[in-house]
Formats: sequence, structure tokens, C-alpha cells
Amino acid sequence: MEKTKSQPTNRVGILSHLLLLLSVFVIATCGLIYELIAGTLASYLLGDSITQFSTIIGTYLFAMGIGSWFSKYLDGDLLRWFIRIEILVGIVGGCSAPILFAIFEHVASFRLVLYTFVGMTGILVGLEIPLLMRILKNNFVFKDLVSNIFTFDYIGGLLASLIFPLVLVPYLGLIRTSLFFGLLNIFVALLLLFRFKEARQYRNRFIVIISLSVIVFLVAFAYAEKIMAYSESMTFQDKVIYSKSTQYQRIVITKNNRELRLFLNGNLQFSSADEYRYHEALIHPAMQALPNAKNVMVLGGGDGLAVRELLKYPQLQSIKLIDLDPGMTRLFQKNEMLTQLNKHALNDKKVQVINTDAYNFVRTDSNKYQLIIIDFPDPANYSVGKLYTNSFYKEIYRILADDGIVVVQSTSPYIGRRSFWCIDHTIASVGFLTMPYHTYVPSFGEWGYVMATKNHSWKNDGTFAAGLRYVNAATIRDMMFFPPDMAEVPTEINRLNNQVLVHYFENDWGPYAH
Repeated sequence: MEKTKSQPTNRVGILSHLLLLLSVFVIATCGLIYELIAGTLASYLLGDSITQFSTIIGTYLFAMGIGSWFSKYLDGDLLRWFIRIEILVGIVGGCSAPILFAIFEHVASFRLVLYTFVGMTGILVGLEIPLLMRILKNNFVFKDLVSNIFTFDYIGGLLASLIFPLVLVPYLGLIRTSLFFGLLNIFVALLLLFRFKEARQYRNRFIVIISLSVIVFLVAFAYAEKIMAYSESMTFQDKVIYSKSTQYQRIVITKNNRELRLFLNGNLQFSSADEYRYHEALIHPAMQALPNAKNVMVLGGGDGLAVRELLKYPQLQSIKLIDLDPGMTRLFQKNEMLTQLNKHALNDKKVQVINTDAYNFVRTDSNKYQLIIIDFPDPANYSVGKLYTNSFYKEIYRILADDGIVVVQSTSPYIGRRSFWCIDHTIASVGFLTMPYHTYVPSFGEWGYVMATKNHSWKNDGTFAAGLRYVNAATIRDMMFFPPDMAEVPTEINRLNNQVLVHYFENDWGPYAH
């Protein structure tokens, strides 16, 4: 019977075809992983910003387009070209994370080096698929070829997007993930070298390069933690005593003779030397006005420091803490230095810790709370920005008791002036009466909050918890005054469909970025 183009030829057997198609799956998975690594790494080192991911993705896709265009100029032994490119992709993509972490503090223009790696990787990945299609074009009907290649390509992309946040970052970390997928690309090249007879003539030459690359990668894999520790020791002024990547963020704790500092994705969250100012200002202006409060919900605040302040009021019967990251709350429940700082707040019998998405939790919650503390990170990206939208505050309004109070961490009214007032205006847009205020925290500068009620139930003549170091009636009065350089400015309302707050935040804080 005569063979058709949809069937493998004798020259390239069924197993060889399957191997080439399987390489598409690996290519797609590795390619997207390198892209995600670059975006996450930029977020860690340059600030947790939507700009980092947007520009990385755009540059990477543009570079893939260039690679695809250049592929038409590759002639001759296409299999040899494909193997060569696989090795190069593995070396460039695999080395990207360890090199970028190691040089971050030592190069004048880190962004130039970062985007050079992104561009090189994108060009090489862009060369792969067109080249593979040319290799297989005489062995498949065109429609079958396109269907098969893009099916494997998209499935590989899906796999990468799932395993990257759920498995790779929390269990391998960025450096080992980069090296592991570099090894995968190199392994594909090795399989092709031994599977195809026509590769025999240049096999030995490539094996030498592959062997050296594998040795270097394995050594780097073994020393990945030391590479990361070196990078963080250069990035942070003080000694790094704890660092771990969770499914959601990179947690780093530093220590000197005076203080502990917590960083999430490279951004300072608190200093033990002055965090009491921030957390007293967050909790006590509201609590002194709620002598009969029994139940409180804290959204965010996985370090337990806000809960520590709440537990100073014995009338509270229930404190529900909603924090997305179990890695964060476990750390502040078990680490001895940190439990000393939060006074074992997260282990208190009154406290219920729930690790889930705050937006989804609030939407389905039917309880009423007399105080809601919202202590989220700053709205530097859309995933956090949705927690500052009018849609979210409508749900907060629904579950707040009629005589209750909500307090929202609202970034700096000095540096992030439009961001701060956008938060205030968005809260007010759903029916709340807002009372913006601010305080000075030495580690951060001027920091802002918005307190809100359904009516005029707030007052400044209640009883404060004993032992406060900063907040009293006089300091609260001072907090309510805004000088001209922090005074109210007009802004749009932050909505799910515009996320204008994220843009305000980018523009406000951009000049202060790394």
C-alpha cells in the first residue's frame, strides 16, 4: 500500500516522530517557565510591579517573533540546527536566574542585562517551532502537522502555568527551577542526538558541550541556596536570617543588633524597632471607640502584629484572621523570634486563622463584624488592587455591623498622594463615612489609613488599652490633620474594570523604585 504524508516515512520512524512532537511539549513548557522566572525575578529585585511582568512578557513575545522570522535563514542540516538551538536555549534559559541574582548588586544597569537574557531566550525559543515544522513537513499532511505541534505547544504552556506557582517556586525556588528546565532542554538535545542516525557525524562534538553544561548545572543546582543567600546578602543591608519562597511570595527576614525586618518580594513590611507605631495607629483609634466590640475580622496581617494589638482588649471574644499565604502565618505561629514579637498572637485561643483568598471569603461570608481591619500589601498589581475596589468595599459594607468601624491600610499620603485619596474616595463611594488619617513611622515615613463607619459612631474619647507606646487621644487628633502637601486631591473611583489605583500607585511610587 502506498504511504501518505500523514504516515511516518521509513527514514524517520514512528518513535522519532513522537520524540520530535514530545520535544514541542518540552519546548513550550520550558519557554513559558523561563518567561515566568524572568517576570517573578524582576518583581523580586525591582519591586512588585505590574510593569515588570507586562514589559517582560511583551519583550519575550517580541523576541519570539524575531526568532521565528530569522528561522527562514537557517538552511542545510535542519536537525543539526535544532539540536544546537536546544542546547543554547538550555544554557541561556537555565543560567538566567542564577546569573541575574548573582550580579544584581554589581552591574550599573541591571535592567539591560535582564532584558538581554529575556530577548536571547525569546529569540531562541522563537526559532524552535518553525524549525521543527520544517523538519517534519515532508512526513505529515500540513493540517495534521500544524494541529499536532500547536496541541503539544498549548498543553505544555498550560502545564507550565500550573506547576510554576504551585510546585516549582515553593519547592525548588527560582534558581533551581531555571537550572532544572535548562537541563530538560539539554536532555531533549541529547535524546535527538542518539535517536537520529544522521546526527552521528557531529554527535561527539555536541556531547562534549552537553557534558560540560550538565556538570556546571548540577554544581549550580547543588549550590543554589548559597547563590541565593549571596544575592540576598548583597541586596539587604543586614544579615539574612530567614528566606523562603512560598506559593505566593518571597519571604525574607533580616536582623541586626537593633531590629528584625520583614521583606515580602523585596518590599519592607515592618521593622521591629518601630512597627508598634504602625500597628497601634492601625488598631487603637478604632478600638477605643468600640468598648462593646466582641468580634473582629482582620484581612491580611499574617504576621500577627495587628492581632497582638487587638488582644490587648479583653472584651474581644473572637478574632478571625484571613490571610492568603499559609507559609506566612505558619512562620509567625512557630518561629520563636517572631512569636516573641507578636506575643504568640496567632496561637491565642480567641484567634482563628483562615488561609484563603480574602475577596472570595468576604463575598461568601454572612457574619457581622463590629470591627474589620484591612491590612493588605500596597496595590502594586491587579491581584492586590482588586482588594481596594468599590466592589470589595461593598461586601465590607454588607458584613460590617451598623455601629461598626472598618480601618484600611492606605499607603503613604505623602509619596502616594493620589493613591491614598483614591482609596479614601473609593471607600466613600459605597456609602461609608470616611475619616482619613496618617502617622509617621521612621522605617516608612508618613503612612496613611482610612477609618470608615456607616454613621457618625466614631469618637475620640474612649478608653485605650494599657501599655500603649504611641497612640493616645492627642496623637489621634494630630493624625487627622493633613498639611498642604498631603491634602486631598481629586481622583477616580477604583473599580474592577479599570483598576485605576494600580496606575496611580505606579506613577506615585515609580520615582522611588529600585
